[in-house]
Parts: sequence; structure tokens; C-alpha cells
Amino acid sequence: MSGFKLLDDSSTRAAPEVAARLFGIQDDQPLGMTVHSMPAPAQSIDHQAGRTATGRWKMLVVLLVCAAPVVASYFTYYVVRPEGRRNFGELIEPQRSLPDLSGANLTGETLNLQSLRGQWLLVSVAGGACDQVCSQHLYLQRQMRESLGKDKGRVDWVWLIPDQAAVPDKLLPAIKDATVLRVAPAGLSAWLAPAGGHQLVEHLYLVDPLGNWMLRFPANLELSNAAKAKSDLERLLRASAAWDLAGRESAGQAGK
Repeated sequence: MSGFKLLDDSSTRAAPEVAARLFGIQDDQPLGMTVHSMPAPAQSIDHQAGRTATGRWKMLVVLLVCAAPVVASYFTYYVVRPEGRRNFGELIEPQRSLPDLSGANLTGETLNLQSLRGQWLLVSVAGGACDQVCSQHLYLQRQMRESLGKDKGRVDWVWLIPDQAAVPDKLLPAIKDATVLRVAPAGLSAWLAPAGGHQLVEHLYLVDPLGNWMLRFPANLELSNAAKAKSDLERLLRASAAWDLAGRESAGQAGK
């Protein structure tokens, strides 16, 4: 017919080729399939064991980092020290942790000794009637703490009473800032111990903020040698300054 030009066979055959180029279709290309091999059971177990071991090592490193300041402070105090310097107090080895022992303050409220952790504790033991030795110890405890100045908030002075004897009224104003607790004598004796040939009531004892009884001062401490005990306490406070927390605002809340 006039006015029409029929497409020849070459144009017809070229159309699929043009479409293939336009849409990125390649003839005679098989569908590619990549097969990834599954790990062997032994390899999976070894990998998991490696991850577990790595996790344990990381946990151990964290624990060592946390404990390092405490260890360093004791090492500095007891090992790295000027030649000829000696401790006045006796180091307790091994140290003894605060027992799970409940006591009652002077108003009858119950308090567990372990709740006293977080402070340095300067501890005395005496019956409620408080004889001359007891009075002397309470006086020295208060004076030693007060003389520490800005660091006194890091130290509590504690009076543990192993009997039910009444505390004299005249003594109450003097111990208003102390932690005073009545405790069972058996539980107390299982924790603290005197030097050979002495009694529990003859000493002052020092407990660190972690709750460890770690120092026992000589029996029948007097004002004349209390400065030596204070020097021990000051050195410990300096050595522990990097890890010891700020002290409680009031040392005697439990005894009020």
C-alpha cells in the first residue's frame, strides 16, 4: 500500500536486542547462585569458648582496676615508708570483716554493725557503767577525731557495750556524737580479740571503710602516747584519700 513502509526482518530482530541493552538483560546468562558453607560445629564451639575467655579476662581487668587504689594505699602505708618508721598500732593479719551482728542504740533502735561501713571506725569496748578505763578511751576517741580537722568527717568513734548496764546520765552529753551500740558479747568476741595477756576492753581498735578490722592499738592507751595512735590514723587517711568516700555528716546518728 502506498504511504506505508513495512518493517524488514532485520528491524524486527533488532528490537529484542535493543530492549535487552536498555534494561540490562543479557541473553544466555544463567542465574548466579553463591553457596556459603556452614561453619563446622567444632569451629563454632572454639569461637564461643574464645569469646567467653575474653569476657572473663575483661571482667578480671575491671576488678583489678577497682581494687588497685585500695591495694596501693595499703602498700604505700606498710611497705613504701621512710626507713626506721614503725606503726604504733598492731596490724591485724588476716583482717576480719565486720560481722553480721545486730545491736541496739541507747534509744532501743536496732542497727547491724555492717551498716557502719563507709567510714573509718575508731572502736572501744566497755560495759555500760563505764569505768575509768572506759572514760579515758571515750575521751581519747573524741579528741583524736576532733584533732583531724577537715578529715574528721571520715572517722566515726564507736562504743560497743557488751552488757545491759545503764549508761550514766552524766556521760550522755559527752557521747552525743558517738555511735553507741549494745551488742552480744559472744558475737563481739568472735570478731575482735585482745593482745595476749590483755582483755578486750583494754584496747582501741581501728576498722577501715571496707569494714575490715585492721589495727589494734596498745592496751591502756593514755594521753601521753595517744599522739602516736593519731599519727597512724592520719597516715592511713592520707594513704586512702584516693579511694575513701566522703565521710558522713554526723558520726553519731546511730547513737542518738
